[in-house]
Amino acid sequence: MHALSVSEQYSPLLVESRGEVRLSADILDYYANNAERMMAPEPIDTPQGEAFIESDAIGVLLGVEPRNFPYYQLARFAAPNIMAGNVVMVKHAESVPQCAVAFEELFAAAGAPAGIYSNVFASFIQVASLIEDPRIRGVALTGSERAGSVVAAEAAKQLKKSTMELGGSDAFVILEDADPAETLKWALWGKMNNTGQCCVAAKRFIVVESRYDEFVEAFNAAMAALKMGDPRDPETTLAPLSSEKAVLNLADQVKRAVAAGATLRLGGNRAQRPGYFFEATVLTEVAPGNPAYYEELFGPVALIFRVKDEAAAIELANDSPFGLGGSVFTNDIARGKRVASQIDTGMVFINHPTWTAPELPFGGVKHSGYGRELSGLGIQEFLNKKLVRVSTPDSPY
Repeated sequence: MHALSVSEQYSPLLVESRGEVRLSADILDYYANNAERMMAPEPIDTPQGEAFIESDAIGVLLGVEPRNFPYYQLARFAAPNIMAGNVVMVKHAESVPQCAVAFEELFAAAGAPAGIYSNVFASFIQVASLIEDPRIRGVALTGSERAGSVVAAEAAKQLKKSTMELGGSDAFVILEDADPAETLKWALWGKMNNTGQCCVAAKRFIVVESRYDEFVEAFNAAMAALKMGDPRDPETTLAPLSSEKAVLNLADQVKRAVAAGATLRLGGNRAQRPGYFFEATVLTEVAPGNPAYYEELFGPVALIFRVKDEAAAIELANDSPFGLGGSVFTNDIARGKRVASQIDTGMVFINHPTWTAPELPFGGVKHSGYGRELSGLGIQEFLNKKLVRVSTPDSPY
């Protein structure tokens, strides 16, 4: 594998943020164009009479959303549910109030009925009282495992439907027949998208031993070549994290990982410069007893694992409390599909890191949550799937 130039390695971060806006618009367009078809009555084949499933809105929904993609997260919650006929209220992250206001203002400017979408500038503690309100009929959260367990418990106490999109520790499996240049390109992109602050970032690189040494060398060099700077600067390829707390948490995780026996190949520290920067970091030899083995590292820190073969790669990919996404790199597509079917996650991509599009269902299993957003599945989560049965005089029921 060859080390890529900075321009080849990773797109400027300003390009990413513009891409988020386009993706958000695509999601809104997707449901505007497809919601009527998705909610059409579904006929049921029955021996006598007629039966069908009718999709009805259930009412007011509460969304609790994170800061890492401040427009996309809102679009994927609001678009399907508003088009389904529900009303949405959103408690956005405290760190992105301008984004929350801008999104609400766009609905008003577009002529949406008053109140169909509204912000609630509530504290996380106040979310419980909102869930208790009988007018709230469902709750959706995207966030941490801890936040999800609290909100899910409150919704369950009120017997209200909920969906949870929580953390992830996506496996990026590299088999011996994977294309070297493509694998390296997507490995860097998968790890460093949004500076690694992404629930579906590639966090665990699982490499068969015949490819391990060359991948570690090439990936380490690519990470080392990233350039810190202002995210608005087209030359910047390593931006700051979201907060002081995020930097301190990541530094503590890396410190504990090294203390437990991990090998620090690159970085590992807060950058010595103003701002919330963390060095591009690579860890290897992370054993099962290491705390980093089961944690989600949310930032520019990559874990690389050596495995004997395909079977061992699948076993390691599944040895995680999380189950959001994952990817498999191989030139044999049939093999990639076979491996993908054995990985216990909500999403698996072949020859591409886990990603998102309006037509693709998004969600996970295990501690990564439950329920799906986007696609036809996303619009079905907060609907009453009502059976309507028309009997005839000779119907048995």
